[in-house]
Amino acid sequence: MKSIYIILITIITYVHAIDLTVGDKTSVCDAATEIINGIMDYYEGIRYGGTVGLFQAPYYWWEAGEIFGGMIDTWAWCENDTYEDIIYNALIAQKGSSNNYVPANQSTTEGNDDQGFWGLAVMEATERNFTNPPSDEYGWLALSQAVYNTMLSRWDAGDCNGGLRWQIFQWNSGYDYKNTISNACLFTMAARLARYTNNDTYLDTAEMVWNWLTDIEYVNYTSNGYYIYDGANIGTNNCSSIVTNRWSYNYGLLLSGTAYLYNHTEDDTWLERFENIYLGIENTFVNSSTGIIYEHMCQESGTCNTDQRSFKSIFSRCLGQAAVLVNSYQSKIMSLIDKSAEGAALSCSGGSDGHTCGINWSYGSWDGWYGLGEQISALEIIQNTIVLQVDAPYTNDTGGSSTGNVNAGLDTYETSNDNEITVSNKDKAGAGVLTAIVLIIFVGLCTWVFL
Repeated sequence: MKSIYIILITIITYVHAIDLTVGDKTSVCDAATEIINGIMDYYEGIRYGGTVGLFQAPYYWWEAGEIFGGMIDTWAWCENDTYEDIIYNALIAQKGSSNNYVPANQSTTEGNDDQGFWGLAVMEATERNFTNPPSDEYGWLALSQAVYNTMLSRWDAGDCNGGLRWQIFQWNSGYDYKNTISNACLFTMAARLARYTNNDTYLDTAEMVWNWLTDIEYVNYTSNGYYIYDGANIGTNNCSSIVTNRWSYNYGLLLSGTAYLYNHTEDDTWLERFENIYLGIENTFVNSSTGIIYEHMCQESGTCNTDQRSFKSIFSRCLGQAAVLVNSYQSKIMSLIDKSAEGAALSCSGGSDGHTCGINWSYGSWDGWYGLGEQISALEIIQNTIVLQVDAPYTNDTGGSSTGNVNAGLDTYETSNDNEITVSNKDKAGAGVLTAIVLIIFVGLCTWVFL
């Protein structure tokens, strides 16, 4: 029975596989359009009763930020405005009343990494000159700066000598965990803002975050390049019991950040760091027999969860950014992108639409896996085969048009508590109501016992 299933998949692949010529703009953009059409099957923002900017369950809010960042590149590189309004409306709808991507619909569950991925999306809008908001509203650059400022305000020097916690709010599981991805988001935001604005304050932040990641040994030097680990609980041992899982999105964001910083500063220290991250990528996330990208921790065992199935998306985008910004690695990185894109295109041959993408790009056809993560990962790796044919990310000095505000976000947060977490007026009000309810219950119980 299994052999019949494989034969059927092969036949379907032959008929429907995306026809991709890597590096050919028309071919790449046609493929991207087909894949995005599949992505939109999951989008709630244009459905009756749906929320603008959100995708259907089980896909979380952070992944929407990841998706719209990639779709901005499609808009810019393929000159395809089909989904321009959808992207624009999502970025505006989810920025929240404080313009810092802590919207009311996420205000009790949002983590630092969640906010960071939306920050990366508006940074993409900034660097690609995506359609600007009206002049009386925050521009993409100001929104990026607001995300950066509010994330930096939560830097917690009281535990583990620094770093961001995974969660923003004390009541969420993971508040006592400091993970690489939250700090990698802040690092990369700082690096990109440093290059875009030429403001060395951001450079100082990037250096601080990098030093903390290496001092705490989340980024650990080996002869095979850096091993970049997931994180650790604060606990009583000061983040020393490290969870050693290695995920592609951590490597990707740190690779991108060091590429931006090397391009901006021409400091060989950042190039050396970049080289060790890339060596770690080659030795961890590249299939040794096919030369194609895969998710090291879970793909071969078939255990990737919903989030992990999307990690290759931001990873692929970061590879493209690195190829543009570090000339000495262009050939090597583009070879990896092109080979992986060819495999991804073959995987996008499933489903009734014929462009449902799989997870295993070395399989040679659709592998039976499907979902939003598979779609967006294929989109990113395929469209980044033309990354050298389009403009490099803009800066203030090279054509960037977005309006900034260096103080954005600084007046919307309080950091007076011990751990420098965000406490908004709405949070305080909610806590007050909860306290009142608890007191009423307590008094009632005491009265009952007394009677």
